[in-house]
Amino acid sequence: MSFAEEHAVVIGAGVAGLAAAQALAGRFGRVTLIERDTLPDEPQTRRGVPQGGHGHVLLAAGQAALTELFPGFADALVAAGAVPFDPGLDLRVHRFGELWPRVDSGLRLVSFSRPLLEHTLRERLRPNVEVRDGVAVSGLTGSGRVDGVRLDTGEVLETSLVADCSGRGSRSDRWLGELGFPPPESAEVKVGVGYATRVYPRKPGDVADGEAVFAFPTPPYAYLTGLLLPIEGDRWLVMAGAWHGAYPRDEAGFAQHMKALPHPAFADLVGRAEPLSEVFVHTFPASRRRYFEKLDRHPAGYVTLGEALCSFNPIYGQGMTCAALEAAELGSVLDKHGTVSAGLAREYYKRAAGILAVPWRFAAGGDFAFPETTGPKPPLIDLLNGYSRRMLRAAMRDPDIRVTFNRVQHLVLPPSVLFKPRMVWKVLRSRP
Repeated sequence: MSFAEEHAVVIGAGVAGLAAAQALAGRFGRVTLIERDTLPDEPQTRRGVPQGGHGHVLLAAGQAALTELFPGFADALVAAGAVPFDPGLDLRVHRFGELWPRVDSGLRLVSFSRPLLEHTLRERLRPNVEVRDGVAVSGLTGSGRVDGVRLDTGEVLETSLVADCSGRGSRSDRWLGELGFPPPESAEVKVGVGYATRVYPRKPGDVADGEAVFAFPTPPYAYLTGLLLPIEGDRWLVMAGAWHGAYPRDEAGFAQHMKALPHPAFADLVGRAEPLSEVFVHTFPASRRRYFEKLDRHPAGYVTLGEALCSFNPIYGQGMTCAALEAAELGSVLDKHGTVSAGLAREYYKRAAGILAVPWRFAAGGDFAFPETTGPKPPLIDLLNGYSRRMLRAAMRDPDIRVTFNRVQHLVLPPSVLFKPRMVWKVLRSRP
């Protein structure tokens, strides 16, 4: 069956919504992308993305997925001033009290601001995507299935499929409840994360032998993290983050945090450069995952993507990548089913659960290394954390382990490669 005569609606014009709209536009005759904010004509932060001014990272798997949906978008980012980099060569990582040696990871990524990414993707939407901004969805319509959305203007848009990409604040539980569908199970891992960011001018030589710096704490008693991220406009995003409330709230706390980080580039840059912005803060109390795949009844005509489905601790930089992979998977499921049915939603959620399983476990592993973290703890996580600590220390001296870990972290390889006999032997024989 073809969707060429059918209409799809996407709620939310963040990265998840843009990716979903593009995937659907390659299959449906019309796609309407609805956004509560009034979208800017240029790259700018906006109210609906309160974290938009902070650093964002697109993992290698996410960059590949968005490249399939938006060919040439990475080149367009670089042309606009974004910074290409190899995470093994150009990202200087300070962990366990040491600076990781440089190694060619074989991955080629791009560093940018979130507003530039969204602007670049919006500019490349297919022509059959209509963007309606400054309007919000107030509910769904239908009986037994979703067949439309109700706008806050009172207008109803009839549709064959709704993709809810409205973020962590999605009202899907209420909307589906009004149609007689139960909410999915959910899980929260309370991490108490917060981070403060300030923008600084960037010039060559700010970071010796690299393009960016990431300082990661050594749990369970060190909580502070920091990131120097190069973005377009010859600027740095300088971030000071922490778990369980230890993040800075103001300019004085930001400066103190910079001095406490182990890599000297943080305090050096902040101490001599004139800032281009005030300190702005974002908080993230808990990661949350919603298990739609466990529902017995799925409404035909409705799916969720991005943070409406799962929101990760942002320090790990997994959210945009998972959203892009989910959008690509939704397109694949549509191609297979050829009709918008409850079975389509069921298979999509099953595949989405497969996408989320590894990054969710990865994030939970890092978060549960802190004793204050609470929530459902994945099985064997303490044992796996012990192996991970040993492996990461070994990666400082073994380039093969480092490259393999990088590729797993970027969702290019499955984590099972880290447990192959050859890899386990190399890890266990290394100096603890």
